[in-house]
Amino acid sequence: MPKIIFIQADGKEIEASGVAGMTVMETALKFQVPGIDADCGGACACATCHVYVEPEWRDKVGARNPMEEDMLDFAFDVRDNSRLSCQIKVSDALDGLRVKVPAKQF
Repeated sequence: MPKIIFIQADGKEIEASGVAGMTVMETALKFQVPGIDADCGGACACATCHVYVEPEWRDKVGARNPMEEDMLDFAFDVRDNSRLSCQIKVSDALDGLRVKVPAKQF
């Protein structure tokens, strides 16, 4: 099971065991990660699962798709490494993935 680490605004880390094929958002919900609300349930229709992907993982998670780009317009403090966690599929290649939850989402 790939390990996903969610870093909270205060620096606290929540380690979650993902399942290949699920999304990072689904993993966050399963482990009740604060700040990941996922109001749309993963339909890429909101920005309540916004995360910052740590620099060393950006290439591995891939690029944003056009719909995700549009939804990020509704997120606070969007950065180059911003992603919607509902659009990142968990795989064995993402074992150890580190993402930060934006402070505005708490």
